[in-house]
Amino acid sequence: MVDAEAAVRLTRDLVRLRTVSDAGAQDVEGPAVRLLAGLFTEFGWEHEVIEVAPGRTNLVAVVEGGGGDGPTLMFEGHTDVVTEGRTEDWSVDPYGGEIRDGRLWGRGSADMKSGLAAMIHGVRGLQLAGPFPGRIVLGVLCDEEEMMLGAKAFAASPAAAEVDGVIVCEPEGYEVCTSARGGIRIRLDLTGVMAHGAMPQEARSPLVAGARIIEALAGVEAWAVRRFGKHRHAGSVTVTPTVLHAGDPGQLNVIPAHGMVGVDVRTVPGTDHDELITRVRQAAADVAGTVGVTVELTVVDDRPAVEIDEDHPVVTALMAGHRDEHGSEPAIGAVPGTTDGTILTRDAGLPTVVYGPGGKWIAHQKDEYVEVAEIGEYARVYAAAARHFLTAGTKGGPR
Repeated sequence: MVDAEAAVRLTRDLVRLRTVSDAGAQDVEGPAVRLLAGLFTEFGWEHEVIEVAPGRTNLVAVVEGGGGDGPTLMFEGHTDVVTEGRTEDWSVDPYGGEIRDGRLWGRGSADMKSGLAAMIHGVRGLQLAGPFPGRIVLGVLCDEEEMMLGAKAFAASPAAAEVDGVIVCEPEGYEVCTSARGGIRIRLDLTGVMAHGAMPQEARSPLVAGARIIEALAGVEAWAVRRFGKHRHAGSVTVTPTVLHAGDPGQLNVIPAHGMVGVDVRTVPGTDHDELITRVRQAAADVAGTVGVTVELTVVDDRPAVEIDEDHPVVTALMAGHRDEHGSEPAIGAVPGTTDGTILTRDAGLPTVVYGPGGKWIAHQKDEYVEVAEIGEYARVYAAAARHFLTAGTKGGPR
């Protein structure tokens, strides 16, 4: 009963809405939320629009199966996207939703407006096929690309306590991702002494300290790989400098007093985040101290690596849905970053698995696209997975 063409049209409509997580934006997700809320009203789905922060909006719908008591399955996706960057770098209009060569192009086509469209029309197809036990929650959440405020708000709501399993519809290239790497965002603020560029002996330079810290972070990463090992799907810990800032381009003859190094740490299941943060702090302080610069470490965000057993009912139902559609076993994989599922697991203890249309590595790149055929395929898998899960009587199953 899945209407694949309608799912493609919805993806296209969503891509044409610029829902970018820009700093200072007044209404990021609003255009997409209004579009989808209208569709939910047309379907007769009970739904609620919740502003979790100024200009950041969640949309949550509940679809009762009408087939008696049963578990609650949640499908989850987000409506915000990252910036398109320089439009001249694209070969297509980033918000045109162009369909060409069997692909739908544009920012958010893979990450993750096709996943949203597929989950919505998968649930609609299941509903039209007849009653099913239990219920389905559709979480269309905000702010995934930044601080995941939408997932945090849902996890804290009474509705989260009723959910027995979550399928996160992020692009993973046909992999059923039972694990997701954790993330630690670290800011290292450096304080030295300002001086004239002609007299470096009078300075304590945060630029020199920053360069040495970046070199030292490679050693921290090597230690972390040895300490925490390699996960069979998620790989190893990475410690990546992402920002080095100090000085003023308009004052090239001045050695600045202050600087900053930004670090993006990705962890794997079994990583002790506190131990790793302590190691970063000590390594930075040691090398900065050689040039008389002090370091203050701030953890901007800390998201654990998460993992779900491959025999959990939500995983086995999803794998059965994949087999129904493709006639073969799906690959098991890991999310290279974090998703809203990370927060739902961390804050609400919800079992989460990630599986959605689009290539694993295409997100956030120029000329983002999704294969048109995948949208209908994933919608049908979601419908089949939901039926497997809901008819298996897994209410209150293991988390």
